[in-house]
Amino acid sequence: MKKILSYITTPLFYFLFILALIIFHPIQVICRTLFGYQAHKVSVDILNYILMRLVLVIGFRIKFKNKANLPTDRPIIVVSNHQGTYDIPPIVWMFRKHHPKFISKIELAKGFPSISYNLRHSGAALINRKNRNQALAEIRKLGKLIADNNYCACIFAEGTRSKTGKLKQFKSGGLATLLEEAPNSLIVPFVVDGNYKIEREGRFPLSFGEKGSYSILDPIEPKGYSAEELCTKIENLIREELK
Repeated sequence: MKKILSYITTPLFYFLFILALIIFHPIQVICRTLFGYQAHKVSVDILNYILMRLVLVIGFRIKFKNKANLPTDRPIIVVSNHQGTYDIPPIVWMFRKHHPKFISKIELAKGFPSISYNLRHSGAALINRKNRNQALAEIRKLGKLIADNNYCACIFAEGTRSKTGKLKQFKSGGLATLLEEAPNSLIVPFVVDGNYKIEREGRFPLSFGEKGSYSILDPIEPKGYSAEELCTKIENLIREELK
């Protein structure tokens, strides 16, 4: 029965997902052009709330866990595991008070309605994975942005998504660069648990009736830790949460 529901609901999900991106693209442009950064941010927050909830169409049930009361008067670096395409909307929504900015591959900055526009104009670090100097410069720019404005930088420390949900070893390079520019940042581990199940059989059909959760863990003061030690600590905390 689940297989049949997967084939029925997947086209509807994709239709609504793409429709939301198309509708919100001009909304973002109007908000940013006429009303500035804050209006643009609100439009992006609403879009990501809608995208986060659209998985209900494929029967995906979500639990939210927040173990932290985070300050808004200092920069934050969210370090997360990565399980799939649908990891980003809950991060945007759950950290919306902190103005989350992502490190993204530069290829996503063109050709995708809403997504590309937001990446180009939100302060994201758009990195060329084949050009280390360019990537470091972009991450440094993001670090300075969060330091100057008490914003939030988001990094998927595995580098690429885990298609099986099994945690990969965390890489410390991006975190180290951010901390060089924003040394007073608070480090916040974020756990994505179950999103890989959505695309367990690929992009079509999407699996129906799965469950997932998104968890904000207790923050970590980085003072006294190297970036490598922080990554190891966060990786172990997330691994424990995924058991």
